[in-house]
Amino acid sequence: MARDPRRDLLAGLTVAVVALPLALGFGVSSGLGAEAGLATAVVAGALAALFGGSNLQVSGPTGAMTVVLVPIVAQHGPSGVLTVGLLAGLIVIGLALARAGRYMAYLPASVIEGFTLGIALVIGLQQVPNALGVPEPEGERVLVVTWRAVEEFVRTPNWTAVALAAGVALMMLVGARIRPTVPFSIVAVIAATVVSQVFHLDAAAPIGELPAGLPAPSLGFLDLSALGSLLAPAVAVAALAALESLLSAQVADGMTVGQKHDPDRELFGQGLANLVAPLFGGVPATGAIARTAVNVRSGASSRLAALTHAAVLAVIVFAAAPLVSKIPLAALAGVLLATAIRMVEVGSLRAMARATRSDGVVLVLTAVATLALDLVYAVIIGLAVAGALALRAVAKQARMDQVDFRADLPGEHSEEEHALLAEHIVAYRIDGPLFFAAAHRFLLELTEVADVRVVILRMSRVTTMDATGALVLKDAVEKLNRRGIAVMTSGIRPGQRQVLDSVGALDLLRFEGREYATTPAAIAGARSHLQGAGLLPPLPGPRPDAEKESTR
Repeated sequence: MARDPRRDLLAGLTVAVVALPLALGFGVSSGLGAEAGLATAVVAGALAALFGGSNLQVSGPTGAMTVVLVPIVAQHGPSGVLTVGLLAGLIVIGLALARAGRYMAYLPASVIEGFTLGIALVIGLQQVPNALGVPEPEGERVLVVTWRAVEEFVRTPNWTAVALAAGVALMMLVGARIRPTVPFSIVAVIAATVVSQVFHLDAAAPIGELPAGLPAPSLGFLDLSALGSLLAPAVAVAALAALESLLSAQVADGMTVGQKHDPDRELFGQGLANLVAPLFGGVPATGAIARTAVNVRSGASSRLAALTHAAVLAVIVFAAAPLVSKIPLAALAGVLLATAIRMVEVGSLRAMARATRSDGVVLVLTAVATLALDLVYAVIIGLAVAGALALRAVAKQARMDQVDFRADLPGEHSEEEHALLAEHIVAYRIDGPLFFAAAHRFLLELTEVADVRVVILRMSRVTTMDATGALVLKDAVEKLNRRGIAVMTSGIRPGQRQVLDSVGALDLLRFEGREYATTPAAIAGARSHLQGAGLLPPLPGPRPDAEKESTR
């Protein structure tokens, strides 16, 4: 994509117009106030643009981060949030230095979709108190706070706030369909503010006084004695900052041609942004998917657009703070309600739910966990369930089938000879992975094999093997040997010898030369074993060593 500074400047201005109400709204929702949201958008937005790994990423306060911050504010206060942001920045920088960004590619789409749906639900519910014009109720869980806000509204309804919130949300949603290029969020907020001022709507509480500029950088909030109790929330914030930022950068790559982000550099930029933003009173930040998408659609081609966005917001902080302070909280609630609704991609959710039952289960569990617990736990639960279901699906591919070995008998043999061999020998072919999730299911069946004298295991189709699979195989062979049943193996792959040798199974399989390169050689060895035991008369045919050249 060719760089065009004029288009980048215009894209940055467009993003700033979209970002202003979001920064204010997420600042208010976090509990630190609108000024914290603006400081975050300016400082973190500029640093992430300069040092991040994406040319198109726009960073700032986001709804997902707000969801995590609300309980931290309740427990530790504003200074706790600033300390958490500082610690999270250090952790994310550590992740960047450890080159952890590449692992984002392994996050299942069902977890991402469920995570996004859960965030949208939480953001929407968080806006209920301001949208209803009632004081923020006490409580850490968003469902509890929402219920208490509704109860308060029933007792003392505030229809002015409801009308402003609904009007702003409706204007954004309908306007986006009619004229997608118009930033209806700022238009709606301006309209709501004008109406509130002209008609003196006292029931519509405004943001309140804002400082005319950014505060001087300070570490005055830092309480070293509280670092231990804040470490766990900092890890959660760092995980979310890394996750959402890399996800947003991936979205930006998918919307363009010729742009590809550096995940580890992106983590470094986000870590630095979160390290510095608290010094100016800002909340933790991440890459913002909505603002990044607006940036790309507006024609941005370089970091200049994101830097312009931060610079425009800085000008607003310095020059228009008195005007911004008059914006009704209900109007910002309407902006965030519309944002939450637009986050829900119904088509993507429907496609994911229809893909497989496992994808649908993971999506729903991740969304419910996001709503009921928190975002980091939700991702962990989603990954754990997705991993368990994936292992279950892989384990189902593992099979052990009894096969007719007589077709592989070397030389010519009569039907009588075939019948004698079939009476004393049984052969199994193992297909697929021989690992912890599948081994017990079928290898233990070997110990219940019928009364024969030789078991042949054809292992050339075993795709992978872990220590559990090797141990179960060893256990099955030992139990068969104790019953007087010899076990012959064929086709063990070179890559599987190390794991078999590490648990002592390889020596057991080699006992008396019972490991063979090919199935015909194993059958010939089984026949010789039966002859040595006096169970078969001498039969014509080549010796086992003569069969090594077979490719079966």
